[in-house]
Amino acid sequence: MEIQKAGDNSQQIQIQNLTIGIDEKRAREIYDEKYNIAKNSFTEEAIKIANERVKDLENKLIPKMEAINDGLKAFADPSFQLLLVEAQKSAAATEREVDYDLLSELLVHRIERGSDRHVRTGVHRAVEIVEDISDEALLALTVVHSVNTFIPTSADANQALDILNDLFGKIMYSELPVSNDWIEHLDILDAVRINQIGKFKSIEDIYTTMLNGIAVVGIKKDSEEYNQAKDILQKNGLNFNMILVENALNSDFVRIRINNIEEIQNMQIVLFVNGSKNFIPFSDIQKQAIHSVIELYSKDSNLMTKVKKTFMDEWMKRPNLNKLKLWWDKLPYAFSITSVGKVLAHANAQRCDKTLPPLN
Repeated sequence: MEIQKAGDNSQQIQIQNLTIGIDEKRAREIYDEKYNIAKNSFTEEAIKIANERVKDLENKLIPKMEAINDGLKAFADPSFQLLLVEAQKSAAATEREVDYDLLSELLVHRIERGSDRHVRTGVHRAVEIVEDISDEALLALTVVHSVNTFIPTSADANQALDILNDLFGKIMYSELPVSNDWIEHLDILDAVRINQIGKFKSIEDIYTTMLNGIAVVGIKKDSEEYNQAKDILQKNGLNFNMILVENALNSDFVRIRINNIEEIQNMQIVLFVNGSKNFIPFSDIQKQAIHSVIELYSKDSNLMTKVKKTFMDEWMKRPNLNKLKLWWDKLPYAFSITSVGKVLAHANAQRCDKTLPPLN
């Protein structure tokens, strides 16, 4: 799936300078040693159930840790060991199968972004509340977080919408809650902060802003502005036919092949040398040329309204996006997602779709 996340997607390994070697066998030994601490608070009757649940967590966690470069070294980190004990306690306390996967994602996230104390605090609190958060609250929180976070990378309008439809088909793995009790539930758990005087922006406003390279009018074909755009691109060594594409939302117009205006900074020229692709970043002058072409876009408000309507008509044709909008429109008021809520929702989103990028 082609999804990007606003911001820096780079991973940071908190313990990357640790020289202690940890293989899978030793990691499982440490896991068991920590569990010996965690299970001290259980009675004899509870041990059998706890053992099975904690084993489920282990079997989900170790392969994910191995998949990260030097991930198993985390088992030698004292702060990670303390968090591991808390995760084992949470696993032992919950009967919900999905929670073991979710806890493993949170522990992996702790490794990837553990050098950020803000993130670290969020992960620790998220581990504590996994057993307390209701199914519908976790689902709804994940959906809201995903709306605010993930952007399709495709510059084609229909492909971008298809990617979003596929994503939300995975994330909306159950029926979305009808009542709004889940919002107060999340507030009690410190996963959100309610703002009862405001409402969320509409889906139309959110996604036409996120995809402000797609949801545009553009330049009318064979117009004076069209010829100017062609001249600007050619003078700057840019292939006119590769960069300007027909606007799928209004076929009488063309637009720059980007999904978001900010992507101009990442535009590249593709050269084929001996059968292999070579990517050359646009120069500052070429980037400015793209901005100059965008300045030629029609600013007719009626045409812009028509484009947005067409965008939303296409949106509503896709079943998962249709369901998302109808549910979103009924949210009673806005709320902000705390660091605890973000790591929890992101871990759950990654549980649903392994291709999603890490949390910024």
